Amino acid sequence: MSTSDLRGASAEALEALSEKLRAVSGADAAELGNDLLGVGALLRSEPGLRRIATDLSTDAAAKSGLFRQILEGKVSALALDLVTDAVERRWTRTRDLADALEYLGVVAVVNSADDQERLSDELFAVGELIDSQPDLRTALSDPARSQADKARLLRALLDGKTLPATLRLAEQALNSSHRSVTVAIEEYQKIAAEAHGQSVAEVRAARQPSHAQIERLEAALRNQYGRTVHLNVVIDPDIVGGMRVEIGDDVIDGTVSGRLDEARRRLAG
Repeated sequence: MSTSDLRGASAEALEALSEKLRAVSGADAAELGNDLLGVGALLRSEPGLRRIATDLSTDAAAKSGLFRQILEGKVSALALDLVTDAVERRWTRTRDLADALEYLGVVAVVNSADDQERLSDELFAVGELIDSQPDLRTALSDPARSQADKARLLRALLDGKTLPATLRLAEQALNSSHRSVTVAIEEYQKIAAEAHGQSVAEVRAARQPSHAQIERLEAALRNQYGRTVHLNVVIDPDIVGGMRVEIGDDVIDGTVSGRLDEARRRLAG
């Protein structure tokens, strides 16, 4: 899910709940994130419980009391406090509560990492690994395979090679509301960047840019967008020269072919 999908009361509820995460880090954040992701999955798997949690006609205290009974002793005190607060709030759509808890869980897992730059790089690398290997991509999306089996496959590939937060988010991508594992991982990287005041840009180039080129590009984008920009560099042999940068809905085409196309359009015009 993307926070931009939330409207009205749901957006206001998420903003208020997000404030509770700001002071949580380290092991507490890892535990909180795991708990919130678990509760989000529970709500998605239990439509009846999801409807009760978001029913405007049901007393808020009664809803929080029910969730306290269900979750007490199974999640941390921090998670219990946040979830009971969440069910007392108004939600525009029934699905928004589960989506918001997934988002908050991802943010908490991100906050648990002691190296944010490494986390962002690893999430991008995991997404690229899955996208570049059709057999792996098929195995992770195969409905005939259990979620536990898919998680074991990911752990075999990543355990001990990435931050714990990276592995946890990769596993969560298997259970997310997104249309594919790679889309979920891409969204998680954006959430990680946004949580720390950054944007993410994809840079396509024919060869790996030099350190000096990366620094110049980062500075130019920072000046243009007013915030730090994390660069995902993709080596694309179809690019003749130069770079193509995508950041949000913006595309900056500095490739040779892009400049030639622009010149042809101007001549034709």
